[in-house]
Amino acid sequence: MLDLRVSKRSQARIRVALQGPSGSGKTYSSLLLAHGLIGNWSKIAVIDTENQSADLYAHLGPYNVIAIGTPHTPEKYVEAIQICENAGMEAIIIDSISHEWETLLDIQSNMPGNSFTNWAKITPRHNALINKILSSSAHVIATVRSKQDYVITDKNGKMVPEKVGLKGVQRDGLEYDFTVVFDVNIKHQATASKDRTGLFVDKPEFTIDQKTGEQIKAWCVDNHASENGNGSKSLIDDFEKGLQFIDAIHACKNLDELRKLFNGNPDLQELYREEFVAKKNELLNHQTFRQNGTAKR
Repeated sequence: MLDLRVSKRSQARIRVALQGPSGSGKTYSSLLLAHGLIGNWSKIAVIDTENQSADLYAHLGPYNVIAIGTPHTPEKYVEAIQICENAGMEAIIIDSISHEWETLLDIQSNMPGNSFTNWAKITPRHNALINKILSSSAHVIATVRSKQDYVITDKNGKMVPEKVGLKGVQRDGLEYDFTVVFDVNIKHQATASKDRTGLFVDKPEFTIDQKTGEQIKAWCVDNHASENGNGSKSLIDDFEKGLQFIDAIHACKNLDELRKLFNGNPDLQELYREEFVAKKNELLNHQTFRQNGTAKR
């Protein structure tokens, strides 16, 4: 039987992505964040695709680990998430989600026939994983590996190479599906490139720890709409402005335009989430992809 209820954040389950190069501390940071959210190590599970790297931090507490081996298909991720949910896990860390996309790229590149039409077979498999993450009864934290590169920086008069993280290894537009996206650098410092909570946006670099999870937990359980800070009510009341904004979403010709519109209107991201996701999927389904996963325009 269907049930109509008043919305409240206590019903929310957070979706967080930690994006950074290898060695930036994504796994460790995710564990601390999860413990801040839950406060109970036994209710935290790590879906490990990184050759048992999750076990490196067993000293933190008795969290759970489920390892999935190659090939890292989306179906294996979905099955692992379901196992965690059935076991009563309250926070699920996917470490990392990049392997799923790399696996699909490899499958697609080896499929016979037309490359464009082959994506029609691959995309639903990827979308099934994203839908599972979004519908999960647990908080979900996903790590995303960034492509690595080096830049030359001037340090005390000497030109020194420094490792930096670039674009995350996942399908373009993944950020639309997460509540918060943290970019973590090689010095273990994080900034929020996307933040629907408003807790971390435009803040200086910081180290993700248990307190970070506690802040997000407080936001999730806060039932006072006046503290939302999104200013959504006035925008909902302005019907004509809402229609104009939907038209602006539909008018986006590529993902860059859609992302610019999305990031430029943080107060409208949640309100028009379905329209953004629908437009993102429409654009993705009309693109072909190179082996490295970036869109070919």
